[in-house]
Amino acid sequence: MARAEVSLNRLPVAAKFAVGIGLVAVLAIAYVVVFYGDLSNSISTAVAEEERLRRDLAEARKNEFVYEKDLAELTLRQQRQRELNKVLPTNTEYPAFLSAVQNVANVTGVSLTAWSPNQEVTEEFYARVPMKLELSGRFHQVAKFLYGIGQLDRIINMENISLSDPKQVGDDLILRVEGLATAFRAVEHATVTSADKRGAAKGGK
Repeated sequence: MARAEVSLNRLPVAAKFAVGIGLVAVLAIAYVVVFYGDLSNSISTAVAEEERLRRDLAEARKNEFVYEKDLAELTLRQQRQRELNKVLPTNTEYPAFLSAVQNVANVTGVSLTAWSPNQEVTEEFYARVPMKLELSGRFHQVAKFLYGIGQLDRIINMENISLSDPKQVGDDLILRVEGLATAFRAVEHATVTSADKRGAAKGGK
């Protein structure tokens, strides 16, 4: 080490300056290599992380779009199902059936004097829900009642209508009306009729 110091002392000033510059350059290069290497690794890691986050964000937006689409479709289906249930409910709902008929009677001015639910008649895809009605009123009131029944959300047919016992009440002619109001309900599982069973039995033989 002493010899190195002596050798350096013997060098001219310009040489000493050059050596100093060289040492500084070597240190600077070493610093840049180490620092840049760490910085480059950090940048590469940050770029990879950014790319991953972009992919995650794109996937999240895609999932959000699919979710919103499915939610809108579900809402639409539920709304359609509610509307369908008004027209063709899945259960008998005799109280609601009678309430709808009574409301029409109240609006049109006829008197609903008696009602009697009959046994359901199950078809392949739906069931008939009959109810025998007796009411009284003026002819035009009865006509409005029948029209009003046809305008209900739920499907209700009026059948076997008979007019009888006309009575003069003041200036009005009051009629007694009998009829069969038939509503319908959806059958969730199609029933197998006896004819179908016989056909299946024949086919099995």
